[in-house]
Amino acid sequence: MEYLSASFLLPLVILCVSLTLVFRNYSYRSISPKLPLGRKGWPINIIGETMDYAMASKSGNPDKFITDRMSKYSSDVFRTSLLGENFAVFCGPSGNKFLFSSENKYVSAWWPRSLRETLHFPSDYSRKGERLDFLHEFLKPEALQDYIPIMDSMAKEHLHANWSPYKEVKVFPLSKKHTFGLACRLFLNIEDPEHVTTLENPFNLLAEGIISLPLNLPGTAFNRAVKAGKVIHEKVLAIIRQRKMELLENKGSAQVDLLNRMLLVTDEKGGGIEEEKEIAARITGLFIASRDTTSSAITFVLNYLAEFPHVYDEILKEQMRIAKSKGSDELLNWDHIRKMKYSWNVVRETMRLTPPCQGAFREVTADFTYAGFTIPKGWKTFSTVHSTHKNPKYFPDPEKFDPTRFEGKGPEPYTYLPFGGGPRMCSGKEYARLQILTFMHNAVIKFKFKKVNPSEKITYGLAPIPKNGLPVRLDPPEC
Repeated sequence: MEYLSASFLLPLVILCVSLTLVFRNYSYRSISPKLPLGRKGWPINIIGETMDYAMASKSGNPDKFITDRMSKYSSDVFRTSLLGENFAVFCGPSGNKFLFSSENKYVSAWWPRSLRETLHFPSDYSRKGERLDFLHEFLKPEALQDYIPIMDSMAKEHLHANWSPYKEVKVFPLSKKHTFGLACRLFLNIEDPEHVTTLENPFNLLAEGIISLPLNLPGTAFNRAVKAGKVIHEKVLAIIRQRKMELLENKGSAQVDLLNRMLLVTDEKGGGIEEEKEIAARITGLFIASRDTTSSAITFVLNYLAEFPHVYDEILKEQMRIAKSKGSDELLNWDHIRKMKYSWNVVRETMRLTPPCQGAFREVTADFTYAGFTIPKGWKTFSTVHSTHKNPKYFPDPEKFDPTRFEGKGPEPYTYLPFGGGPRMCSGKEYARLQILTFMHNAVIKFKFKKVNPSEKITYGLAPIPKNGLPVRLDPPEC
């Protein structure tokens, strides 16, 4: 009898347990969040799709990585895994608008580990750094106007010393040389060529690994970048501490570089060692931006001027009118810059086709829903130029170089984002604009350019780079 009871009850127990498990599984599925479609790659959260993105970038097609996944998963948002993190990649103007308007509500500033460690950010930099938001004030057009004559004179000197003696030059390395020297002068008041070279050498290693898989093993780009970043950090900290001593002794008050202005403000707020580290990290970041992204923009402006003689001719006319409107020894000023309207449209079209910055990172601070998908807290987001810059919906005939796109009202909102957008738009936008335009003015009225290799390939690292440095032949302009 006991045997019969057990044999009867056993199937019943199994049935009940099975139903319970099915119900729980169904309940779990019914309440689990609907994550964006996509794939994490392999191994999950270590390499993910980082290598896929890197390979696309090296082949000159980072936009293909984005557009392929938009077609396969969603034109609104898709998931991936990059640099060891879960990412939601927001696409199109609606996605860009949502992210830029969600600052401090759903998302906040975030930098990849590779960038944080190579630039030696303080551990709570993203929060404490808010106290240094006055940096934006120093990089506004009104504050930068005094720097225009310095930019002009240094561009003249650079072209005279490094371009004029030669019939052929490589644009990209020379552009980096110029932008770095200018940053040394305006950020830290360093003019001595040997001092500039000593500071620049580790930046070459830093730039190679600043956005890389954070594997700190001997021989990796990240390992070399961490070591180079430490050298740079110590050098900048030493300059900061020396300058603070000079300010205390009233020896440095006449200097008007960026560092002095930052120190005067932080001293008023009682800044200490942590503030020094934050300033060092920010200045190093500005050096990277001005050296690599701005030099990339300058390089590709000259690339397109060499490709399209009619565009060069229009710029030459505009810049010659400006040159003739001032005295032979008069340097450029703010009024001259404001007259460079066609030139700036050429720069803007250049940055549409070969954007110096590929997008912006954020960290999700609270779960939210977008386009029917849940984006969990702790995930990272990426807004990318590659979902709009070459989309024919927003830029007809997108592969055509056409500066007139930016006349009148210009592109639709949130479709053109070389400097990002929202409250955290790149603070160096105006600095880059003035630097590029002053260089263009001097280069165009001095030379006409012809590409040595018309089919030179482009690779993407921290910024787009011509594979062979863009060698060009120099001829006098036909004024």
